[in-house]
Amino acid sequence: MTVKLDFEECLKDSPRFRAEIEVVQTDVSELETRLEKLVKQCQAMLEAGRVYCQTSKSFVNGLRELGHQCSGDKMMEECLDMISKKLSVILEAQGEVIETTQKSVKTKLQNFVKEDVRRFKDVRKEFERCSETLEGALVRNGQAPRGKTHEVEEASQALVNARRSFRSGALDYVLEINVIEAKKKTDIVMAMLSLMESQAQFFQQGHQSLSELDEYRQRLNEEHTQFVLSAAREKRDMEQRHAAIKKKDTTYDDSIMDFNADAPNGIAMEGYLYKRASNAFKTWSRRWFSIQKNQLVYQKKFKEQPTVVVEDLRLCTVKHSAENERRFCFEVVSPSKCCLLQADSEDQQKAWIRAVQNSIASAFQECREDTHSPRQRCSSVSAGNLLGGGGGGGGGGGEENGGYKALEEVQAIPGNQQCCDCGEPGPDWASINLGITLCIVCSGIHRSLGVHFSKVRSLTLDSWEPELVKLMCELGNTVINRIYEARIDEITIKKPHPTSPRPDKETWIRSKYVEKKFIKKLPETGRNPPQRRSSGKKSRPPTLERPVERPPLKPKPNRATLPRVTGLTPSDLVQKNNTSPHKNVEEEEEDLSGLHPGALLYRSAALQNFPVMADALAHGADVNWVNVTEESSTPLIQAVSANALAACEFLLQNGANVNQADSSGRGPLHHGTILGHTGLVCLFLKRGADYNAKDKNQKDPITIAVDNANADIVTLLRIAKMNKEMREMDGAFGQPGDETYQDIFRDFSHMASNNPEKLKRRSADPKF
Repeated sequence: MTVKLDFEECLKDSPRFRAEIEVVQTDVSELETRLEKLVKQCQAMLEAGRVYCQTSKSFVNGLRELGHQCSGDKMMEECLDMISKKLSVILEAQGEVIETTQKSVKTKLQNFVKEDVRRFKDVRKEFERCSETLEGALVRNGQAPRGKTHEVEEASQALVNARRSFRSGALDYVLEINVIEAKKKTDIVMAMLSLMESQAQFFQQGHQSLSELDEYRQRLNEEHTQFVLSAAREKRDMEQRHAAIKKKDTTYDDSIMDFNADAPNGIAMEGYLYKRASNAFKTWSRRWFSIQKNQLVYQKKFKEQPTVVVEDLRLCTVKHSAENERRFCFEVVSPSKCCLLQADSEDQQKAWIRAVQNSIASAFQECREDTHSPRQRCSSVSAGNLLGGGGGGGGGGGEENGGYKALEEVQAIPGNQQCCDCGEPGPDWASINLGITLCIVCSGIHRSLGVHFSKVRSLTLDSWEPELVKLMCELGNTVINRIYEARIDEITIKKPHPTSPRPDKETWIRSKYVEKKFIKKLPETGRNPPQRRSSGKKSRPPTLERPVERPPLKPKPNRATLPRVTGLTPSDLVQKNNTSPHKNVEEEEEDLSGLHPGALLYRSAALQNFPVMADALAHGADVNWVNVTEESSTPLIQAVSANALAACEFLLQNGANVNQADSSGRGPLHHGTILGHTGLVCLFLKRGADYNAKDKNQKDPITIAVDNANADIVTLLRIAKMNKEMREMDGAFGQPGDETYQDIFRDFSHMASNNPEKLKRRSADPKF
């Protein structure tokens, strides 16, 4: 260690010693000032480094997000991802450099200033105090009178003590001077060495990380060169195309006005038109119109859901409009509203009118082709062959005039000759879940309510499945109005008539079906849970006497006494019924007056009493209500046990879950298969039943049908399975599956509704 001051010299307290002390004190003060400034500069550098790292990390995250956005371009995604990863590694190393600098430089220098320099100052103060004490003792000793021995002795003794204290303080001060001089070198040099080592490690790691990209950077540079050349060629081609197109007259483009009914995207015609609003101001707005799926729709922005102007082009007509002051106007008129449109030119006006007319003709042509297709006429032969004979011939032709046949049968029901809501005669629309007929105006209002309230279908234009016709014939306007207008005499709202304005009809219909203002309110007793019947006695058809007036519950013959499905085979059920002592046991009548709507729907479904079922639904019955006291059975399963085809269709149209299983894991399709109800199996398969679902015995409907030797049901299940496999296999090529599937199921539906005796269970060899 280098000796800054000599210890012997400090004992002499010479002027040279004092001068050297002043030099040392000045150096230490300057050192303290410079170190404090350096510590502040280091702190500022560290803070700036942290900000740089944080900003750089945000930049790297931006690169990574840009790479994800360019996921369609593999080269761009790979480039941005790789660069962001390497930069992240470098930033991590830079963060370590900042932390090392914080510990090795700033903290060490700050400690030197706060501890070593402060200790030096404290020792210096002690030295200066001892020096002043010595100087005072010397003065007092020199002034002591010769004749006063006592004062002389005191002055001499004080001088000795002061000199001893001074020498001790001077030696400590010299030692501290030499120590701080040596420590200044070690601490500052060590801090600088740590800083250089961390910087060297950082740059070495960064160089190594970037060197790993040498190969990739070279390849990327070559690709970039190719991109530049390709971009130059494309730019030249685009400039040539631009110059060629610029020479053309682009004031009007006839190509966009071509009508194409067989367009690949399904859009037969599209373009901009002005549309006059139906509000009081009659404002005009420019919208993008298109004809697609036999509908006229428009939208303001591409991602917006198109607004339907005409639901079905078969119900509208188009004509020129000369009533408005604006030019090139035409009207699209439907039964419910009239839409006034304006084209940009006379040619566009004519093109749009022709397009709408052609679309109307195409829609009617498609309807006629669907109705009179050769495949549909020969479908009965296919089903007849599968059934083992010619018994299926009655089903194929029944749908050839299906719309008009449905109109005749449905309008023959009492009360259906007038619209259910306004009374207009000759309604040709229907709500299939409510079972009522409607005029075209009321049908449009019903459609606006949503399918969870009303499912509207045309009695003349749409094809009708036989089970739907059968369902409509079970209900009717009189029955439904008896439920939904039960309190009409108590309400001040007046029922609309055929000539009432549309807003009045809409208010009435919403009050009637959505708000249900006119139905009888349920008493509190109608909200209690159902009670289980005594298991020791056989129940006979219950009478649903309730405080609320409603159509009487009259079970159909031989339907109410059918056994509830318990998972047994049909033969077991027949044997059980034949051996049960039903003549000698008293029957206990069940009081259902306190049932809540769900239980009421459950009981009436087994009895096929449609008015009571509709009443229960009107009062908020859950169509999927579960009876926990009877193996978690549902109303749909109860209807299956009664072989009630129309009741099942009624529940399905009102939202029943076709796959909801009971506590045995068996859904409606299982129960229909067990009981051999071929018509119901056909219905459930058409409504999306899962033919692969297994019960708790790990048996699916196909296995059950094979075990029960029911050839018809096995055929239906296997055809449904085969059709799904074909559809999945050919779906990528736009094939919907085998159309014969639809023909066969159509014939089974006809027989189930019109000739159910042809679908009775019969034994057959399961190995067919």
